[in-house]
Amino acid sequence: MSNSGQNEWVIVRRPAAPGPPLVFDSPHSGLTFPGDFRPAAPVAAIRTTWDAYVDELLGGVTAVGATLVAANFPRAYIDANRAADDIDPTLLDAPWEGETRQSEHAARGMGLIRRLALPGVPMYDRLLTVAEVRGRLDACYLPYRRVLREEIEAAVARSGRAWHFNCHSMKSRGNAMNRDAGVRRPDFVVGDRGGTTAHPRFTAWVAEWFRAQRFQVAINQPYQGADIVRAHGQPARGRYSVQIEINRALYLDEATCERSPRFAEIRDVLTAFAAAAAERLQTRPDEF
Repeated sequence: MSNSGQNEWVIVRRPAAPGPPLVFDSPHSGLTFPGDFRPAAPVAAIRTTWDAYVDELLGGVTAVGATLVAANFPRAYIDANRAADDIDPTLLDAPWEGETRQSEHAARGMGLIRRLALPGVPMYDRLLTVAEVRGRLDACYLPYRRVLREEIEAAVARSGRAWHFNCHSMKSRGNAMNRDAGVRRPDFVVGDRGGTTAHPRFTAWVAEWFRAQRFQVAINQPYQGADIVRAHGQPARGRYSVQIEINRALYLDEATCERSPRFAEIRDVLTAFAAAAAERLQTRPDEF
């Protein structure tokens, strides 16, 4: 297995030899603070924004021929799963140079640059400069998005198609910043933005695979997928992109962020899922 990152903030792990057109990515599993990140929020609050160890949970996918892309920078610093113009102007000390399109996520404090670490917990006690945000885009966000695009394009060049899985972890219950505040969440949520980033039969196959392993699975509720799957999912061109949310309670002590006794089991489940996808691509590539 090769391990080649384009810069210190983007990790790319490829199989030893080109395999099936499978790409996994984990944009929120980094927790290394860049030197210019000066949040006011406590580290414990920032850690709740972290998709803890998701890159490790996906560590076995390269063994079955898939590629893994992961961020080494924190989502709390800049969120690679938001659009580059999803900017909250109330965070800036001057007008942004260009158009902004604030999403509902940004309105709830979770845009490209987070305003809140937790409900009622501001991320900063100051305004950010436009130059700071530009620097974060140039150093972290744009390289991550570029590398992921290149890996998906390489998969398409090999096989004429690509299956991409954008992977995250979710709190076992939503908080006040979420649409489903207080609601107990399933084990996995598979999202395809309402059937727009993958063929619905493909999304259903992904969900049924996890259900067959005796997990509770929902499709598009409460997560449909965000900007990464929107950017890469083109079902008519054989590019399927789905978001997979993993309930943190499956593999983590949510209070301490320590790995639970089931960590290895869930890692093996995700490796087995990658193997099942690889087998499907090799034996029935045109089924979906």
